[in-house]
Amino acid sequence: MQARYGKLPFADIVEPAIRLAARGFAVTHYLSGAIGEAAGELSQDAEIARILMPSGSAPQAGDRLSMGDYAESLRLIQREGAAALHGGALGQALAVRMLTGGDDAGYVTEADLRDYRSIERKPIIGTYRGFEVAGPPPPASSGVHITQMLNMLEAYDVAGMGFGTPASLHILAEVIRIAFADRRAHSGDPAFVDVPVERLTSKAYAAQCRDQIRQAASLAAPYAPGYESHDTTHVTVADRDGNIVTATHTINGLFGARLAVPGTGIIPNNYMSNFDPHPGRALSVVPGKRVPTSMAPMILMQEDKPIYALGLPGGLRIFPSAMQAIVNLVDHKMSLQEAVEAPRIWTQGQEVEIERAYEPQQAALEALGHEVRVMPHIGGGMNAIAFGEAMTGAACWRADGTVAALGGGLARPGVRFWPDKAPLEKAPEEKAGAETAPVKPA
Repeated sequence: MQARYGKLPFADIVEPAIRLAARGFAVTHYLSGAIGEAAGELSQDAEIARILMPSGSAPQAGDRLSMGDYAESLRLIQREGAAALHGGALGQALAVRMLTGGDDAGYVTEADLRDYRSIERKPIIGTYRGFEVAGPPPPASSGVHITQMLNMLEAYDVAGMGFGTPASLHILAEVIRIAFADRRAHSGDPAFVDVPVERLTSKAYAAQCRDQIRQAASLAAPYAPGYESHDTTHVTVADRDGNIVTATHTINGLFGARLAVPGTGIIPNNYMSNFDPHPGRALSVVPGKRVPTSMAPMILMQEDKPIYALGLPGGLRIFPSAMQAIVNLVDHKMSLQEAVEAPRIWTQGQEVEIERAYEPQQAALEALGHEVRVMPHIGGGMNAIAFGEAMTGAACWRADGTVAALGGGLARPGVRFWPDKAPLEKAPEEKAGAETAPVKPA
């Protein structure tokens, strides 16, 4: 992707990450707590414990954490690109670590890494109240089901209901419930599973789905809920030339497989947990199959111009949270910061989770038949960019996140710095077509 769409040399892009890994960075309260919570399992792998707990315990907020091996791995990637992992030394080191023969062994080989290919698919493009809404296609479920949920909501006066009222929270819970039912029925790798994208994203199907919206809730029959880790990260970036990257990355669980590849600083993911261990099902493990995900990097457009770009971590709570941010912006006319910070609601069809700011509505939702659970937060830290005469960034309180911007540029041609007294003679660029001699300081 960087080779095809990037404007800067790849080596320049990687260099800041190398500096951070080599020189170290200050541990935040968030990271300190995360390492502390996982310390028991991290300590079972000597390599990852050495990296994340160099003193034998979780670092404190403000401590400096450096990752020298990882810096060297990034330098190798800087020189060799993807080949460093897919056929190179990093891939060899990973394969060797997987072949321990013990309980901590894995099933990744050098051939697997060499044969891996990325696939570029067309995004899902839906519409909502005059906006085009672009999201990722299957095996990501977000593009399909955010479009489906917005299509259902489009028939309601969501703004007239008011933000955070029992009526608006009930309708959100219902459309999320219906979307999850379809997600369970249709999610999968489109190379192996027939995902009816056109039907699920159509306005006609949304009308059928609205017939399933209940005036009052009743608990559905128990089912085995899906699982995706909350421990993901998201970044939204844009430049003045109109290039936008909204990208969600994950190693699934907090610190992935909770081991590190010796000598590399690399932490493998544990994303295999998202597959179904039983054979013969849509999510069963099959060679070459790609695992479904709820990641929801989204872009909203009008007249082919970007208006908003956003995304967040949070496992199964990602795409319903992204949908709510879109509703906050489009229906409730919130500022970008308000939209990403606003409280959230979530359900898969049984109990309804609400954040504490919605707690005053708990009794009203329970009167509508919902079993309500109040949560400290739902999903992770969203970040977003709004586009207009200038770009505006926002990041929310649910994770470490910072808005950063660079402005300015190069000096105009011919401009010089004069430390004392400016020359009496006009600067060369002001003498259109005239020949000039160098001006000597007075």
